[in-house]
Amino acid sequence: MPEGGVNQAGADKYVAACYNSRTGMAPSPQSAPEVPQYRITLFYGPEQVDNRLDLLCCTFNVKKRSWKGGVQIAVEVEERQVARARDMIGFEAWLTRLLSTLLDAERSDYESRARDLFTQHLCALKLDLAIEAGLQQESSRVSSGTLMKELDMALPAHKKRLLANILAELDLSGYGGV
Repeated sequence: MPEGGVNQAGADKYVAACYNSRTGMAPSPQSAPEVPQYRITLFYGPEQVDNRLDLLCCTFNVKKRSWKGGVQIAVEVEERQVARARDMIGFEAWLTRLLSTLLDAERSDYESRARDLFTQHLCALKLDLAIEAGLQQESSRVSSGTLMKELDMALPAHKKRLLANILAELDLSGYGGV
């Protein structure tokens, strides 16, 4: 056996077994990424619910891989819930810092869009919590009073992802950190 304890014949067999001569590549040691169980897309929102100024709703299309068709889930949040969530993660201060680099003429549009995106992402997080709690294959509504404590508890752990998604959607990734 050669120095270092490696048998050349064994090493050659290993390389031959792992090497793909057609592509010229060895297989990746990493496994394939996990396919999400649900496909979720924002349908519309946030919008006011039934002329109530204090209640917003985002509607999502939700399709589980095992379902033949998708369903629409309306997720409601009260303005005070949105305001509390913004305060919890320091959204307003972050947004002010981010938008301070923009021209005054652009700032208003970005500010409005950022607030809508925050509400959309908050509703999406609430939808994720509803899915974890068990979602039936039927169109439904997650009312504003549902999962309030769970949403408050989950929000800090999702802060970076939420802000990064808003930055990306505003196309301001180079302007401010998360």
